Amino acid sequence: MKALALGLGVLMAAQAARAQERLTCSPEDLDPKSYALATRAIALATTAERHRWWDSFDLGKYEDDLADLNSAVTHAAERALEIDPRNQMGHSILARQYLVLGEPERAEAAWDAVMRAGASVVWTSTFYDVDGRDWHFFAVDKKGIRVYQWSQVARREERGFGGVLKFPGPEDERFWRAGGGCFEPDLVPHAQVPWSDVREIKAGNWVLWFKLTRPVRITSDRNNKTKTLDELKVGLHGRTGQLEVYKPVGEDKLAMRGRGPASYMDLIRRTIVKFVDPEKRIALPPLKPGVGW
Repeated sequence: MKALALGLGVLMAAQAARAQERLTCSPEDLDPKSYALATRAIALATTAERHRWWDSFDLGKYEDDLADLNSAVTHAAERALEIDPRNQMGHSILARQYLVLGEPERAEAAWDAVMRAGASVVWTSTFYDVDGRDWHFFAVDKKGIRVYQWSQVARREERGFGGVLKFPGPEDERFWRAGGGCFEPDLVPHAQVPWSDVREIKAGNWVLWFKLTRPVRITSDRNNKTKTLDELKVGLHGRTGQLEVYKPVGEDKLAMRGRGPASYMDLIRRTIVKFVDPEKRIALPPLKPGVGW
């Protein structure tokens, strides 16, 4: 009986592995409802109006709005996989979102599915040493890091107050497919970094520092300025900081300060190296967020 149970377990694991390897982005192969949930529904959840101008006086509203966005995006991706487990975008989105939500065990299961399929996990990101008001796509797979400019993926560029980019609507299917790791097959990355060129990943309050053995060049869409970098100082979007009340040394009155999502940055780097660096070659300095970046 034990041998039978063991055999069934091995068979189920093999079937799951084969299903992961058959992941697809193709709308012709996927259930239409599953495909729409991983593209159109994600777009609607991301771009839904949550903030009115007077909400800016409520400092905690931004955190609540982002939590609502992340919950909606995660639910859409989970439902997409319930309908069709072959949906590569669903697995990729959940690999990112479970990190955002601070659920490492569920994140690792999603990462395993994505990495087995040779796919990627994608964030929108800010390279602060290039342009703090421009965003790039930051894709991670077993081979390395791929960076794409916003203009390479979005069909049109729209910016709001302060030059901050706006997400396109659900009609830009190419954009939302890319957010689920499904870039156009002929799209050449703006920059590429193989894992063999990454020697250290340091985590801070707001950013990760990828220290490289060979420099890369990254250009801003907003001002067309290019920087040659031997260290990628990048903020991977998804979590915001928190406000905390504290008593400054030597002061009688309480004060308020912001803390960045350092634990999120740390979880990202530890999850990445678990799947791309089995030899443990990439150094991970201890997390000491302190103040600043």
